[in-house]
Amino acid sequence: MNSQLEAAGVVAESRRTPCVLVADDQPHILEALELLLEPEGFRLETARSPYMVLEALMSGSYDALLIDLNYTRDTTSGKEGLDLLSQIKSYDPQMPVIVMTAWANVEVAVEAMRRGAQDFIQKPWDNARLLTILRTQIELHEAVRRAQRLEAENRMLRAQGLPEMIATAPVMQSVLATMARIGPSDANVLVTGEHGTGKEVIAQTLHALSQRASRTLVAVNTGALPEGTFESELFGHVKGAFTDARTERIGRFELADGGTLFLDEIANIPMRQQAKLLRVLETGEMERVGSSKTRRVDVRVLSATNADLRAEVEAGRFRADLLFRLNTVEIHLPPLRERREDIPLLAAHFLARYAQRYRKQVAGFDPGAIQALLHYVWPGNVRELDHTIERAVLMARGSQIEAIDLGLSQGRVSGSSNLGPSLEEMSLESVESILIRKALSRSNGNVSQAAEALGLSRGALYRRMEKYGI
Repeated sequence: MNSQLEAAGVVAESRRTPCVLVADDQPHILEALELLLEPEGFRLETARSPYMVLEALMSGSYDALLIDLNYTRDTTSGKEGLDLLSQIKSYDPQMPVIVMTAWANVEVAVEAMRRGAQDFIQKPWDNARLLTILRTQIELHEAVRRAQRLEAENRMLRAQGLPEMIATAPVMQSVLATMARIGPSDANVLVTGEHGTGKEVIAQTLHALSQRASRTLVAVNTGALPEGTFESELFGHVKGAFTDARTERIGRFELADGGTLFLDEIANIPMRQQAKLLRVLETGEMERVGSSKTRRVDVRVLSATNADLRAEVEAGRFRADLLFRLNTVEIHLPPLRERREDIPLLAAHFLARYAQRYRKQVAGFDPGAIQALLHYVWPGNVRELDHTIERAVLMARGSQIEAIDLGLSQGRVSGSSNLGPSLEEMSLESVESILIRKALSRSNGNVSQAAEALGLSRGALYRRMEKYGI
């Protein structure tokens, strides 16, 4: 099953030492480059002729090429190297190639760039500049390859019925490893993490990897269920069970029979309802409201919360025995600010989705927008990033999203002052969003307590949280 996760693109490859192919007909040049680059973390292979370069390309794998333009047949014009550059680009158009020569002129440099070279170095080279160029081009090349891999993998995910996952950051590797091990099982899983981290995507993936994938996945936000209809929603009711029960109703457990039930916001279930949920988890037995007939259900339960359930148990707001039943295995999702490597890839994914949805010719981000995305603290996590990119696509005036299109608050930039705009300068929606976040922070993520403090019903608070991407 780990191989299935790898095929699905939810297991990232480990980092490796970048390999550079260096081509020059002068042995002392190759030796000098080895002395410079190998201590800086590069692995080098060398070639002394255009023929050797092409032979090496067909038999090896490289992250960048550093090639001389002049070889023994022609030591000044650069033609031999330019022809080699054209052949390299015909073989691998995306391969980063940096050209170098002691006989530099503007015409040769322009022609090299026209034929696809990423940069041009004149001998004798500046060590710091050469290292910077190599590192930059290798990082850009790897980013492009990673994006292409993810797109191919996500096409495979869609074909297999698996949800798309973008998770290359190191902190996500334990999450992916756990999913690989428990996906095929029937174990109950508790997914924890801040609002907007993607807990539902984890539940969808676990269901898709399980033996129950061909059956139904039923999701219910338990925190948004009114206490008066909680039992009816989960267990169903018979006709006449209460005043408005004009027809029989099947509950979520029966709908999920043979499949998976995802209970979101599990921490907000009222105490008196927790015992009834516990009984179903322990015995697989339940009764519809108003019926004495016991029914058996075969359901795998996945649940999620942003609250600390152990602290809720200690405070007497959550049953310890129910927690034990829910978290046979626990998966904790890190916040987006701890997995910044995934931000550009997630942003590109959302950009493609919304550019297609709104029929906008927006193809990427300018450097300022990328920097803004990386430096923002993302209190609303992936959900906030999703909403931000959707807005940016609508606001974009050109073919690229600019930093101003993102509309990110400077007060939320990592490492910057927390002094945001004054209250008089803020919109009503901005103020409301801040008050909701503060109330949730004071209540340690307990939506019911936050709603009470704000003078809202729980349902009204959930609607506002969804509106602001919280």
